[in-house]
Amino acid sequence: MKKFWIIFIALAAFFGCARVRVEAPKEPIKLDISMRLDIYQHVAKDINAIEDIVSGNEKKPSGSKQGTWLDVFIRDAYAQESFGPEVEKAAYSRRDRKSELDSWEEKGVIGESKLGMVEIRGSADSSTKALIDAENTDRMVIYNAIATKNRISIEEVQKMYAKKLQDGANPGTPIETLNESTGQYEWKVK
Repeated sequence: MKKFWIIFIALAAFFGCARVRVEAPKEPIKLDISMRLDIYQHVAKDINAIEDIVSGNEKKPSGSKQGTWLDVFIRDAYAQESFGPEVEKAAYSRRDRKSELDSWEEKGVIGESKLGMVEIRGSADSSTKALIDAENTDRMVIYNAIATKNRISIEEVQKMYAKKLQDGANPGTPIETLNESTGQYEWKVK
């Protein structure tokens, strides 16, 4: 009887245990990892920083040392990169002419285009044309710097900047917008 139990246990162990067989796959294992880096949030921050200078709402560093102990270690990690003196000069030049441009925009003489440029929409004299040329030159300096910094096309920067400028334009300003029904850009008064 003892032999019977030994044989029974041996057979149960032999047939009852699962067999695991490990083999290498014939084809390599492929992993598809998708990652999306939204650079447009950085572009929007750059646009806001420059427009804060133009509007006179730039944030000055305060002398206050309030914050957490963690601020001591990470303060410089998120520091705003400077665009350089030419962009800063362009932003301050835009600030100096902002009130005059706003006045012409409210009268409907000039407007904001779909690419963030100022365009004549009415009759303008030579001094107004010179003002527009100076503004567009400074805007292109800024657009080029943002495009270079964020490694995107100037046209993308212009479209994003145009939206910001058109949204902030005063009532009466002509703006070039997309007509959803026709798919064409057209001028309308804000």
